[in-house]
Amino acid sequence: MCAQQVGRPADAPVTPGDRPPSLGRVPVVDNTVAMVRDPLAFYDRVGAHEADVVGYNVAGTTGYFLTHPDLVERVLVTDAGDYEKGALLQRTLGKFVGEGLFLLEGEEWQRQRTALQPAFYRDRIETYGETMTDFAAATADEWTDGEVLDVRPSMQSLTLRILGKTLLDVDIETTADALEPLLSALRHRLDPRALSAYLPLWVPTPINRRVNRSLATFEATLDDIVAARRQEAEATREARDDVLSLLLAMDEGTMDRERLGDQLLTFLVAGHDTTSLTLSYAWFLLATHPDVQERLHDELDETLDGATPAPADLFELPYLDRVLSEVLRLYPPAFTVFRQPTAPVSLGGYEIAPDAQLTLPQWLVHRDARWYDDPDVFRPDRWTDDFEATLPDYAYYPFGGGPRHCIGMRFARMEAKLALATIAQRFAVDPVTEPPLELAMQITLSPAEPIEVRARQR
Repeated sequence: MCAQQVGRPADAPVTPGDRPPSLGRVPVVDNTVAMVRDPLAFYDRVGAHEADVVGYNVAGTTGYFLTHPDLVERVLVTDAGDYEKGALLQRTLGKFVGEGLFLLEGEEWQRQRTALQPAFYRDRIETYGETMTDFAAATADEWTDGEVLDVRPSMQSLTLRILGKTLLDVDIETTADALEPLLSALRHRLDPRALSAYLPLWVPTPINRRVNRSLATFEATLDDIVAARRQEAEATREARDDVLSLLLAMDEGTMDRERLGDQLLTFLVAGHDTTSLTLSYAWFLLATHPDVQERLHDELDETLDGATPAPADLFELPYLDRVLSEVLRLYPPAFTVFRQPTAPVSLGGYEIAPDAQLTLPQWLVHRDARWYDDPDVFRPDRWTDDFEATLPDYAYYPFGGGPRHCIGMRFARMEAKLALATIAQRFAVDPVTEPPLELAMQITLSPAEPIEVRARQR
């Protein structure tokens, strides 16, 4: 999918006044039309361009794609303090998670990140293992031999139940009734193929009205959850250590509803939607690659022998880990990272203004032939120790990187592996949906149509 790029090296000296190549003869028109028609094809045009810095202008926003791992690392790690999430994300997501960990900046972000980090320490998330496998086993109980399944709703239900119990310790069924309509509305609103993606939320379009209604319902549900938790804390004087309790304790009970709601929505979207997509793509790839699925079953059978997997068992399941790494390479739910410089910077031999939008696309970097042989092929065996030792650090970054990498990375990888190990011991899957998948770039990289497999009891 990505051509071999032969543009300037990532550390090329800056030539004053020199500008990177741009897409389209009249970018603001050509790029906007191309993005609205087919965002994924627009990204792939960048991948076919022989340059590591490619300019664009979509709906009046000037930006640059950065597709070399060294440039990605410079922005996310080396010079991370010179960049922020930027105006585009604030404009599109600020209304919903503007006070959440994802969009906060500076000292307030650091304070909240530090306060929440204990919930994601390795020893803490390992205590969630039994809950994860219990819910995964319950999901397998719902599958029947020969049934054709749309795996995404099944995986959404699974990951939401896990998240609700482990991180929020709430009755997630009530929350799901409020969250899923909101997520569905947000996916439609933020789809770059839709006009709503370029309009303010106050414009009374049908999708904006739907978003506002579902957001009000979700906020009311959160109000009830928070009130119940505070009442419990006052009655028992006992502190829990889940994310909800940490958030409530952060400002000694004074965190306002807007900030608390933004934080909870951030965790629910990041911890639920992304992992459910990872699992959905995993079932699709296993179904369409029976040799990989058979090898995974052999490893699970030999190592677990029908036992329920525990976090400690994952160290003895290296092929499962390779399968997950390859799923996240080919179909990273977080398909791109956005940043904006806070002052003029030099990247790849070009001067970049502080109002420019930087796009660091996992979708392209993960499929670049410079780093991956047969980059469009699902091949878990590529993930050997020798291969990883030679791979540039930021040729693979499904969870972002640097100080702002996903706080739930360990949680998500453990959850996905335990869920796959638990269900795959009991079921194989055969393809119903055939490749290639039709994908949509919404909040996350999502299938445009159902992903269907046929469950086969083992």
